[in-house]
Amino acid sequence: MPVPAPPNDSPHHPPRTARPGPVPRLSAPARALPGPNGVEEFWAEARRRGTPLVGPDPLGAADHRAVTFLWRGGPTTRAVQVLPNKLGDPRDPDGNLMERVPGTDVWHWTVRLRHDWRGTYDLYVDEGEGPAPGTSGYWPWLRTRRRHDPYNPRALPHRWGDGTVSWAALPAAPGSADPPLRPDAERGTVTEHQVDSAHLGARRRVWLYRPPLAGRPAEPLPVLVLLDGDHWQPRLGLSRLLDDLIAEGRIPPLAAVLPDAVDETTRWGELSCRPEYVAFLGEELLPWAATRLPLTGDPARTVVAGQSLGGLTAAYAAVLAPHRFGNALVQSGSFWWPVGERAEWLTGVLAELPRLPVRFRLSFGEQEWVALPAARRLRDTLTALGYHDSSYREFNGGHDYLCWRTELADGLAELLGD
Repeated sequence: MPVPAPPNDSPHHPPRTARPGPVPRLSAPARALPGPNGVEEFWAEARRRGTPLVGPDPLGAADHRAVTFLWRGGPTTRAVQVLPNKLGDPRDPDGNLMERVPGTDVWHWTVRLRHDWRGTYDLYVDEGEGPAPGTSGYWPWLRTRRRHDPYNPRALPHRWGDGTVSWAALPAAPGSADPPLRPDAERGTVTEHQVDSAHLGARRRVWLYRPPLAGRPAEPLPVLVLLDGDHWQPRLGLSRLLDDLIAEGRIPPLAAVLPDAVDETTRWGELSCRPEYVAFLGEELLPWAATRLPLTGDPARTVVAGQSLGGLTAAYAAVLAPHRFGNALVQSGSFWWPVGERAEWLTGVLAELPRLPVRFRLSFGEQEWVALPAARRLRDTLTALGYHDSSYREFNGGHDYLCWRTELADGLAELLGD
């Protein structure tokens, strides 16, 4: 049965879905805050310990924590907003505004979280040079005043543009939040290339990862096609993660092919169930990579992976070309797509097709209130169709590369590990 043509007129934004419940904000901070005479000692301790501050749950639950985000203001500071990934309500931006301890420069905001939460967060600081709070245009203006948390050394690069985003992880958060460092691990190599595509009508940057192969028998390599390669390799250092997974024996030596997403406009245009993009991946990119590395042609040893729109596209590639992509590693996939009458289009397509020879590994953040309803309907559809070798999980986080890095590692081990 042929796959029907996808919609091509969807708006370039997710659905405007209201947050289903309030942000779990607390009125009391995680730890005692200073009066006017204890400010310097407080900030010295904050710098030593790092922020945010973490304390016991005021309700007494052993599996929850109180988490306090901080900002040291100045004489002109009028407002500070903190936005942990997906822990804000667009209808209530005031709810994420910090409060100032009277007579001090200490601004604070506290939330109650389960102890396996992890996430990135942004701070937006009003130093008095913009429109007055409460006036028209204030919130969009404030969102241009992003600042990094100077008391938190943990950071990831922003997806688009320069700068970094701070992150935090509570004690039971899974995986290692920092890129793994194994000094004993052999290192693979990464090369950057330009690949011409007739299907896209463009030349595209691509990164190619060659695993460490010294002393190993010559045999075709499993292959990972990972979308948004411009972020995963140059910014996040994917090769180090793959090197360590191979050294630990969690995955076999594999090749990775990482195409550039170019920019946000191009990404929306290509990573929204475009058959020409899947043709680029399967008919141009993989054959090109096979001229440089001994790649397997076995779809069961080939993984296409992506996040958000990339996750939607990874699943679509497996549906459209199961003869080439036998595994779809999908993280926070945008299965709500498109917005409008044909919402959740790919789930509807899968429901009408016979069971495909494909494994889906799906994972989503519990805080992703926009994506979760569609994700769970896709999960139920796959179960009803008999995809019993596929898997679905939810982690305590948001729409976040901090979480996706660990999910990528676990997904590769599940799909390709012995």
